[in-house]
Amino acid sequence: MSKIKVKTPLVELDGDEMTRVIWKEIKDKFIHPFLDIELEYYDLGVEYRDKTDDKVTVDSANAILKHGVGVKCATITPNADRVKEYSLKKEWPSPNGTIRSILDGTVFRKPITINNIPSAVRSWKKPISIGRHAYGDIYRNVEMIIPEAGKVELVYTDANGNVKDKVTVQDFKSSGVVMGMHNIEKSIDSFAKSCFNYALSEKMPIWFATKDTISKKYHAKFRKIFDDLAVAKKAELDAAGIYYGYYLIDDAVAQIMKHEGGMLWALMNYDGDVMSDMVASGFGSLGLMTSVLVSPEGKYEYEAAHGTVTRHYRKYQKGETTSTNSVASIFAWTGAIAKRGELDNTPDVVDFAKKVEKAVIDTIEGGEMTKDLISLSTAPNKKELNTVQFMDAVVKRLK
Repeated sequence: MSKIKVKTPLVELDGDEMTRVIWKEIKDKFIHPFLDIELEYYDLGVEYRDKTDDKVTVDSANAILKHGVGVKCATITPNADRVKEYSLKKEWPSPNGTIRSILDGTVFRKPITINNIPSAVRSWKKPISIGRHAYGDIYRNVEMIIPEAGKVELVYTDANGNVKDKVTVQDFKSSGVVMGMHNIEKSIDSFAKSCFNYALSEKMPIWFATKDTISKKYHAKFRKIFDDLAVAKKAELDAAGIYYGYYLIDDAVAQIMKHEGGMLWALMNYDGDVMSDMVASGFGSLGLMTSVLVSPEGKYEYEAAHGTVTRHYRKYQKGETTSTNSVASIFAWTGAIAKRGELDNTPDVVDFAKKVEKAVIDTIEGGEMTKDLISLSTAPNKKELNTVQFMDAVVKRLK
């Protein structure tokens, strides 16, 4: 069989543990037999990151900036136990955080919907994508315990040491607590641009939600940036047949529970953290959740939303059979390949990626699936397959 030609290199970022095992199987079964493709390979396994003093992570991010599209396997962010286990030099930072910083990107998560795995929310018929602003707010806060009566003030001093503004946070009459948060306009602007890029790419309407009726400066700043960009992008939104809508966060939550879905829900950091877990749980499983990092300049990095599946890897190391769900990792590859084909203007490459995705969904809807999906599926006749058997079943349908 002649292979489909992919014009531009795809940046490949390998990873750790069970997902690394699955990664190789995906390449051997779905990529190399069907595609004539150049993969620019970077090993982001924790041991090689340690060997290169994490330079490989920086190099991989710069490669994505150069080529435009990357696909990433799940990776370990080492803690003290992992440092000991792998004899590392130090607790290296999260590769995702490093790459996100270099690309100045926003992470978007979208569930993979399957007919015989119904959502827990009856009205949800189409995927709900979450765009989370992953900088600042409570995650970069400073806090203080107030032991007794006293005044806490918020003070702005310019670069020359001049006090420019001062407001009283609280004149405490007794003990309490206080917290300060911040964000950066450049980061908010990048977040908004990434959201509009993603929505236009996916042809999904954008919901943006904050509480600007209460936070008339902090939240209102986010809203203004989004509203202004919506005006600037109106022609593109109209051409794509999608819309931008602003909602108060409580109204958005109420509406989302009754909506059929099919939108990008852009959220501030804390709201995005909470609501992404709700959406993932509502649609079934993190094993059925895609994740893509989008930069304001339109650079893309695709990965699975889940981790390295350590528990299954321990079984694999002992020679035991595992039933690890590979769907999100397969969809990371298909997402990246489809985007590569879209940017290269090669419809046959895009079509191949969609055919792989259809084969995956048809396999599960046909009753063949990994153990984690058995209890979620409403299929009348279900067959539990191990890690390799499931991928072989998908390949059979693909062929």
